[in-house]
Amino acid sequence: MLKSLKKLTPGRIIALGFALVILLGSGLLMLPCSIRQGQSIHYIDALYTATSAVCVTGLIAIDVGTAFTPLGQFFVALLIQIGGLGVTTVGAAVILAMGRKINLKGRNLIQEASNLENSRGAIRFVKSVLLTTLTIELIGTAINFLVFVQDYPPLKALGISLFHAVAAFNNSGFDNLGHSGQLYANENLFAYHDNVLLNLVTAGLIIFGGIGFLVIQEMRQYKWNWKKYSMHAKVVITTSLALIVAGTLLLKLTETNETWLGAFFHSVSARTAGFSTTNMATYTDAGLLVLIVLMFIGASPGSTGGGIKTSTFFVLIKAVQSAATNRSEKAFSYAIPGELFRKAAVITLLALCVVICGTFFMILMDPQVPFLDALFEVTSAFGTVGLSTGITSTLSTGSKLLSILIMYTGRLGPLTIASLWYFTKGERVRYPEGNIAIG
Repeated sequence: MLKSLKKLTPGRIIALGFALVILLGSGLLMLPCSIRQGQSIHYIDALYTATSAVCVTGLIAIDVGTAFTPLGQFFVALLIQIGGLGVTTVGAAVILAMGRKINLKGRNLIQEASNLENSRGAIRFVKSVLLTTLTIELIGTAINFLVFVQDYPPLKALGISLFHAVAAFNNSGFDNLGHSGQLYANENLFAYHDNVLLNLVTAGLIIFGGIGFLVIQEMRQYKWNWKKYSMHAKVVITTSLALIVAGTLLLKLTETNETWLGAFFHSVSARTAGFSTTNMATYTDAGLLVLIVLMFIGASPGSTGGGIKTSTFFVLIKAVQSAATNRSEKAFSYAIPGELFRKAAVITLLALCVVICGTFFMILMDPQVPFLDALFEVTSAFGTVGLSTGITSTLSTGSKLLSILIMYTGRLGPLTIASLWYFTKGERVRYPEGNIAIG
């Protein structure tokens, strides 16, 4: 068994790790001690919840606060934390806590999972990630407590605050408020639509979780000295800010009843977090389309979020700009490597295939679901977002299994999934280049 694992590529080990955690999590959620008295949960819903938690999505087939006991909710929060940090990072943290050393294979896994340039400093990076996560989540918990203690007893308010901070920083739209005891409720943060403090704190946690640990590390190191930031950090920060601003303006334009606070919150949340303070079913088609685009782009590399990533979107925009102006591809006084354009195009094409095929099969299995709702649901699953127009709990078993597969693909990345079937070491024969008319 161990010899077989040693032969696996880093991508396959990471994929297998996520799958095993999902299966283990679904088993924990089916334990009698995890389920509230009087509630009956089907295994498909437990598996769906576990997948959504590990893939930091937030789509729910059942309400977490109503279905699960405090222990069950703890299991959900733990799955969210493992999924957000990554199975590899958590595994490395456990090994370090036991006082053992991590070998070269382990360092390569960390490099692969965290998008590091090389394996040097991988252990230091893991320690930094854990410290950063703990610090930000504790700060978020303290501020959340000021809001929730007004509506709940102190001990329960503390539990909700911690759960919410973990879910927000890990870009997972779960809540454990227990909406009026309804098992299939999908109200999320509707009650806090006008609460400025909770909206801003949640948005802040989402943004920090979504820009990636590499960028956070640079922000801690260089503070506000923009000139010292790497090209990657500059691309991530500028693209993220541009998407937040554009999303806010477009949502305010399409949803006239939405406040500026609501438009800003959903512009941030749509990029892989999935919290909502407004019922998505009331949004116009134009508003849903804006959210679909934001969900598809997603967060940044090395973060707790999904989507094709902000850097991929940036590179594609630069490629179009270069083709239109006939100028070289550059940004922030750096040339953009040509290989990045190819990788960005492949990732985007694979992502489009996942979303289009997923929407097709969902409509095929649940013909009563409107097309736009199905497209929204599938894009949300792929981008590991968690926003929904309210159709999740009504989906058939087949569509739920499809959504599980899409969430899993979105968390690992379509290119990683595609490379799992790569067995050969490369071609030995080179062919002469041909010519194809394009455009």
